[in-house]
Amino acid sequence: MIRRFLTLSGAALLLLAGCKPRDAATPSATATPAAGAKVLYLGNGTEPQDLDPQVVTGVPENKIVNALFEGLVAYGPSGQGTIPAAAASWSISEDGLVYTFNLQPNGRWSNGDPVTAADFVGSYRRILNPKLASEYANKLYPVVGAREFHEGKLQDFSRTGFKALDARTLQITLKRRTSFLIESMKHYAWFPVHLPTVEKFGGLERKGSAWTRAGNLVGNGPYTLTEWSMQQRIIVDKAPTYWDRDALRTDRIIFYPTENIETEERMFRTGQLHKTNELPLDKTDVYRREQPESLRIDPLLGIYFFRINLTRPPLNDKRIRRALALAINREVIVGKVTRQNQQPAYNACPPMESFTSPARLAGDLAEARRLLAEAGYPEGKGLRPIELLYNTSQNHKKIAEALQQMWRQNLGVDIALVNQEWKVYLDSQDTLAYDLSRAGWIADYVDPNTFFDLWRTGDGNNDTGFANAEYDRLLEEALGTADETARRALYARMDAILMDELPIIPLYFYTRTYAANPRLQSPPNLVETPNYKFIYLRD
Repeated sequence: MIRRFLTLSGAALLLLAGCKPRDAATPSATATPAAGAKVLYLGNGTEPQDLDPQVVTGVPENKIVNALFEGLVAYGPSGQGTIPAAAASWSISEDGLVYTFNLQPNGRWSNGDPVTAADFVGSYRRILNPKLASEYANKLYPVVGAREFHEGKLQDFSRTGFKALDARTLQITLKRRTSFLIESMKHYAWFPVHLPTVEKFGGLERKGSAWTRAGNLVGNGPYTLTEWSMQQRIIVDKAPTYWDRDALRTDRIIFYPTENIETEERMFRTGQLHKTNELPLDKTDVYRREQPESLRIDPLLGIYFFRINLTRPPLNDKRIRRALALAINREVIVGKVTRQNQQPAYNACPPMESFTSPARLAGDLAEARRLLAEAGYPEGKGLRPIELLYNTSQNHKKIAEALQQMWRQNLGVDIALVNQEWKVYLDSQDTLAYDLSRAGWIADYVDPNTFFDLWRTGDGNNDTGFANAEYDRLLEEALGTADETARRALYARMDAILMDELPIIPLYFYTRTYAANPRLQSPPNLVETPNYKFIYLRD
C-alpha cells in the first residue's frame, strides 16, 4: 500500500506553532466546529497527492481517504480482524471462487444517494480502465477478466467477474482461490467512488480533476470533506448520512501536512496536535526519558529501502548495485541513526506470522570493493557521482547523509543528495528520473503477496525498470497455488531473485514511532489503515 512514506510550508508551520489550539483559529464559518464538538488534530506527514481512492498511492493519502470513503470490509477495534463496513454480510462459495456481498440496507453517499452494488461495479470498471492508468488496478487482478480488461485484451466489462445481482447484492467471481482476498479488500483500491460526481468533473478517465475538492467530493465514508486548504490543513466532519454514524466518537478531524517534523513535534508539545505522524530521530530518546506516556512505537508491516533505476548507467551493472548494497552497515543505521527499534533488512519481505523469508543479501565489504573494481571503478575512481533522491523530511535526510558517508568511506563512491517535495518526488520515481531513490512500502494487506506483487514487470508501483520473466512466472504460480506451504516456498524463491538482481536495496523493517496524547485511543494497525470508529480521545 501503501507505498511511499513520507508539508504545511515552513512559514505556515511556524505561524501555527505560535497559535492557540486550532479549534480557536478558523478561516471561515464552514470550518467552525459546533459548540462541544469533539475534534482530533493529527499530523499527516505531507500534503496529499489527491483524495481519489482510485488514483492515490501513499500512506498520507490513505489516512484521509479512509475517513471519506468506505470499502466492503474494515479492520476491527483492535486494529486487526475483519468487520462489516459497506457490506453488512458476505458469503463465500465452497470452492472459494464466488464472493457474495450484501450491502448495508441504509448505506448512503454523502449527498443522500443510496450506495448500490452498481456503484461498486462501475467503480471497479473505472479503476481498471487503462486510460485512468491507476497504479493499484492490479489489486483487482484475482477477479475473472479484471487483468484482461485492464490490459485492453477484453473490451466487454460484463464478461468480468463483477456483477450487481440487485441493488444491494454484489457478486465477485475469482479466477482462482485467493486466500487473502477479504484482507486485501480493506485497501482503498477496492473502495467505491460516486460515479455521477466523478463524471460531472470530467474525472472518469483522468487523474487530478476537481471532484475531490471540498464542496464537490461525494463519499460513502464516516466523514465528509469540509475544507482542503492546500499546504495548510484538511478538515473532515462526521457525515450525517453515514450508516453507522452513532458509532463515531469524534465529530471532526483536522489533518495537517507536517513535512517539517521538527515543527510538527513542537506543535505536539504546545498542544496543537493530538498525534504526530512521526518523531525526529534525535527526539526519540528524549521522549523515552521525559515523556514516556506520549511515546508510541507500534509494529508496522513495512520496509524502508532504496529503489535503483536499472535503466540508467552505471546502475544497470548488477556488480555496482551489489557493491552499494553490501557496503551498508545496517546495524549502525538502526542502532545509532534511527534508534526506533527497527530491524535491519537483508531481504525484500518483512517477517510476519504466516511467512518468514529465508532469502538473504549475503556478502561483506571486501566483496563490495572487489565487485566495484571488477566493474571498472577501483576505490570508486572514474565512477560518476550517484544521485540519491529522498522526499522532504529531516529523518530521511539524516539516513541519506549516513549512507552518503558510508559509501564514500567504504567504496570511495561520491553520492549527491537530492531532496524533492512529495508530489515531485513521486513523479521522479514514476518517470525513472533518478539514480537511487529512498522508498518505503507498507503492506496493503497482511500477506507476503503484497511485497512481491509490486515487482511484477510493468507494475504501476515497480518504478525501477526491473523485468524478470522467471519472477513473473513464479508470481503467477503462487497466485494459483492453494497449498499455503507451497505458496510460501514460491515467495521465498522470488525474494531470492530480488536479492540477486537487486532492483532495490533493503535497509530496515519499519516500526511506527510517533508522539500521541495519552488520552488518544488509536489501536496499532500493521498496515496503517485506520478505522476512525475506534480512534478518539478518552473523556
